[in-house]
Amino acid sequence: MSTTAVERAWCVVVPHHATGARVARHRLATELAEVVTPTVLADLVAVLAELVGNAVRHADPLPGGVVRVSWRLRATTEGTQVRLQVTDGGAACGPQIRPADLGAADGRGLHIVSGLANRWGVERDGLGQSVWADFDPVPQRPGLVTAG
Repeated sequence: MSTTAVERAWCVVVPHHATGARVARHRLATELAEVVTPTVLADLVAVLAELVGNAVRHADPLPGGVVRVSWRLRATTEGTQVRLQVTDGGAACGPQIRPADLGAADGRGLHIVSGLANRWGVERDGLGQSVWADFDPVPQRPGLVTAG
């Protein structure tokens, strides 16, 4: 199977609820299973789950009680870059890595994001905030052809 991927993007609107992370993970895995290696896909799914989970736990929803989830593949001269992005209605305090106590039940999400992604960040606009994570370049499935 050979696919040309110069740039492709997906956008999914999920509920601002714990089930939103499950829906987003499933859709990402379905769309990218034939594109990236299983190891990369596992990292992408883990980071997306953390970002959606954080949006549901710590931020307001977008109008309609939803969170917008998107991902983009972009061919570069070094290979294919993947960007994950989760947009919510924002929160009083923006996302930040904090020390996690060994006994704490939570507080490790952005550590996971930081450890798996090459970089991550936050953008704010009039609608809310978007948290993004970049992976570059990612190993692709054999047979995938990219144009740079």
